[in-house]
Amino acid sequence: MITDFRQKKVDLAAYNNDWYEPGGSAFKRTLWYFVNALFFINPLNPVSALKVLLLRLFGARIGKGVVIKSGVNVKYPWHLQVGNHVWIGENVWIDDLVKVTIGDNTTLSQGCMLLTGSHDYKQPTFDLVVGEIHLEEGAWIGAKAIVCPNVTCGSHSVLAAGSVATKNLEPYTIYQGNPAEAKRERILE
Repeated sequence: MITDFRQKKVDLAAYNNDWYEPGGSAFKRTLWYFVNALFFINPLNPVSALKVLLLRLFGARIGKGVVIKSGVNVKYPWHLQVGNHVWIGENVWIDDLVKVTIGDNTTLSQGCMLLTGSHDYKQPTFDLVVGEIHLEEGAWIGAKAIVCPNVTCGSHSVLAAGSVATKNLEPYTIYQGNPAEAKRERILE
């Protein structure tokens, strides 16, 4: 591949995401920043019920029996919808610039990331692009795995540890790799 160095270059000084509205007032976003740092990211708070309560107070829709481990980072709880009996492991990052839906009986393993935002690498202004994430019932996102914007993980699909989902995952299918590819059927006994 030959690169023509006369092409346009990235100009971050021209970056402008004024079109993006995160929701909530500036006060609410600032207050959430400190609550998130003190009670979620902070590993000294192991109390899942308190985290669930705080998320609800900030507008998240959280079901019953949800377990939230330490070190979890939630960008904007008002964009978060979590079903019943969901497990969210240590150091999970839910970067929900837009809606993230997590279905019943879903597992987010340690260190996985749900990323609803990225940037348009074709634009010199590196424009922000966002897309919702939907994890359907029984999906399992493995440790250190990444789910990218505009991805739906089908019912009972599995994204293996360290894998990257850049497109939708079919139900009852195990995916692995970067980008994640279907490897085999998930059969529950």
